[in-house]
Amino acid sequence: MQKKILTILILAIIGLVIGYLLFGKIGGEYIDVSTIFSNSGGDFGSFGRKLTGISKIRNNILISGGVGAVIGVVLIFVKKK
Repeated sequence: MQKKILTILILAIIGLVIGYLLFGKIGGEYIDVSTIFSNSGGDFGSFGRKLTGISKIRNNILISGGVGAVIGVVLIFVKKK
């Protein structure tokens, strides 16, 4: 059971890294990870994130991690058969 969970976690992390490499750029430069995943205060910070596109970048990276986790689950079920 632990091996299955570890497989899912590793593939989710790989998905997050690939997502960051694909979507983590603005103007040809990578955004700092803490900038993407930090919680800026209040409505002004939220507006700034939407304006710069950081919210969309964050969502794309998280979706990539989710896809990695789903691939891990699929691999586990394929190995069972």
